[in-house]
Amino acid sequence: MTNYIYNSPSLKKKRQTLRHNQTPTEQLLWQKLRNKQILGVKFYRQYSIGNYILDFYCPYYKLAIELDGSQHLVETKIQHDSERTIFLNNYGVRVLRFYNNDIFNNLNGILEKIIDEIDKLSNSSKPPLT
Repeated sequence: MTNYIYNSPSLKKKRQTLRHNQTPTEQLLWQKLRNKQILGVKFYRQYSIGNYILDFYCPYYKLAIELDGSQHLVETKIQHDSERTIFLNNYGVRVLRFYNNDIFNNLNGILEKIIDEIDKLSNSSKPPLT
């Protein structure tokens, strides 16, 4: 049996379920990320790396965007999120985390942060998008 790091078939059903049951904040941000609206960059919803399913992911820049509700302020969730970020960082994935209320209250600011991060990543060692 092959071990999949990216989009494991064993998580396919769960990824599909999450895509069909997006939270309101995921829906709002997805309307801005889909169809390469941000700097021509392709994002995917509910993309898995290892056993973790990311809210949004851009494979080209290895950029993950995670949206967190208030439940992520609990110590056990903070620890889990930290372990998750370390795992993803070990695969070269940069993780941006935003709280749900920030999406509703400051969507333009969040989009600017995403654009800034893409700019930083594109100025590293990546060839230009074609």
